[in-house]
Amino acid sequence: MSNSNTSLATTSVIADFKEITKMRLALSVVFSSLAGYLLGADNIDFKTLILLAFGGYFMVGASNAFNQIIEKDLDALMSRTQNRPVPSGRMSVTTAFIIASLFTLFGIIILYTINKQTAMFGAISIFLYTCVYTPLKTKTPLAVFAGAIPGAIPFMLGWVAATNNFGIEPGTLFALQFFWQFPHFWAIGWFLFEDYKKGGFFMLPTGKQDRGTAVQTIMYTVWTILVSIIPVFGFTGDLKLSIVAVIIVFILGLWMLYYAIRLFRLMTEKAARQLMLVSVSYISLIQIVYVIDKFLR
Repeated sequence: MSNSNTSLATTSVIADFKEITKMRLALSVVFSSLAGYLLGADNIDFKTLILLAFGGYFMVGASNAFNQIIEKDLDALMSRTQNRPVPSGRMSVTTAFIIASLFTLFGIIILYTINKQTAMFGAISIFLYTCVYTPLKTKTPLAVFAGAIPGAIPFMLGWVAATNNFGIEPGTLFALQFFWQFPHFWAIGWFLFEDYKKGGFFMLPTGKQDRGTAVQTIMYTVWTILVSIIPVFGFTGDLKLSIVAVIIVFILGLWMLYYAIRLFRLMTEKAARQLMLVSVSYISLIQIVYVIDKFLR
């Protein structure tokens, strides 16, 4: 094999590895858990931060790899997913299963070295994503509810890693990321509606791109905004927000709400895509504001 072929093969293997573990999604999850850690920690321990980053990455990578094994036949039907490593035949199910299993093992062991509760929530997250959310996707729109639970764990996981304690603070972080996932997921389900239909996935709450879905998207955006401002009232324990921070958080919420209402008005796939992009920026910005506010107080 010539050098150019070897380097092409290596590039392809790396690309497939990134694809099977959904690297970009995994990194956003790591970002959430690190933000949660910084919020919860009195003294920042960089060793724990690194362990959390790797443990979180393995955890999400495992969930995504298992998901792609289970859905390989359905992924082959959808243009968005047919080029993934397993449905395209570039990676065998056995290889994907080995990656998923090793990632599960590494993820839980690394999180366990932080503390037992962090490992437990990590394990719950992999289980719910693989064994509840993935099979439900072709059965009922309630799959989004099941998927929002593991999706909301990372922000909370960081706090638990920092404090070894689950209470009102990580509960609030969980609730914020939980409610946020509905407008985020439904926006994706809206603009990928036709493609999802090929795979038999019905992700929208009414099963259709209709007013009912758009109204629920607005409602859950409002819930997200309400949860995001709760820490300013002082009854979420050590999780606090200053007046300045809460104003910024509220304005960011209105920004997302504007796009949710716009989806209701326009009912287009373009409006849904814009809401999805805004929702991704929103959650990262909220986490950054929370963390900066803590260190400026």
